[in-house]
Amino acid sequence: MRDEDRQGAEPSDLELVERGRSGDDAALSTLARRHHEAAYRVAVGFVRDDDVAQDVVQDAFVKAFMALGGFRADAAFRTWLLTITANEAKGALRRQGRRKETALEDAEEVRSEEGGPAHDTMVRDEAGRARKMLEQLPEKQRLSVTLRIDEGLSFKEIGDVIGSSEGAARVNYFHGIRRLKELMER
Repeated sequence: MRDEDRQGAEPSDLELVERGRSGDDAALSTLARRHHEAAYRVAVGFVRDDDVAQDVVQDAFVKAFMALGGFRADAAFRTWLLTITANEAKGALRRQGRRKETALEDAEEVRSEEGGPAHDTMVRDEAGRARKMLEQLPEKQRLSVTLRIDEGLSFKEIGDVIGSSEGAARVNYFHGIRRLKELMER
């Protein structure tokens, strides 16, 4: 949920950042809970290893919270954090020297509200197949598709996270989707 969608009950990310700057640990914990899952998905998208991704996310949050005084709110806190996460993941890859592939059995299960067990099985098979095909895309296309679909980021936010322009993020996304469709039709 974006800051502008939050009404009343929960403080916005900006409010939490301000409280965090003042030493409010509860505000920082709320930010961490709110954005941990998205940061993890970005990290695992780069490093392809659960343990390494968890370390990357932890390091990214530590860096973000240590640098909170420098957050200028030019972008959303989430975008800023995901950019830090992406940079940490790239560093982990450089240190690691190689990528590990995700096992098919580790792919997320997709549940369907429609049909019965046969329909659920077909949807699960297609989702697994799509995730497998996603792995064949070049890194920036794969990340653009994942960040757009899984995280709902705008193309500007995607560009910030992957280190490209908004236009390049848009092109990577559309090329990635086109390529996925081609792969799925085989």
